[in-house]
Amino acid sequence: MQGFVGFMWLLSMALILFSGFALIDAAIRREDAYRAADKQSKAFWLIILGLAFVVNLIFNILSFLPIIGLIATIVYMVDVRPAIKGLPGGGRSRKGSSSDGPYGPYNGGR
Repeated sequence: MQGFVGFMWLLSMALILFSGFALIDAAIRREDAYRAADKQSKAFWLIILGLAFVVNLIFNILSFLPIIGLIATIVYMVDVRPAIKGLPGGGRSRKGSSSDGPYGPYNGGR
């Protein structure tokens, strides 16, 4: 019985890490990347993944709610994330101007 409890604890920790990674990944993507990939809004995915993360923290892995959270996390990871990463720039937030090149701002040859 001790081995089963240890396995369930490891599975629960893996589920928490997986949903936490998906939540952080969704948070660092740009809002317009979600629209460009024709997916739900960034706020929608942050709420869904945030709820999945909290449910995984609170409830036992054998409950019904963590399974729903796992499904939502898997949908984000296999459908939404690849679509956003496939966009130019990878959908990540940038702090520079739209005219910035790989070595700094483009000044028009001046």
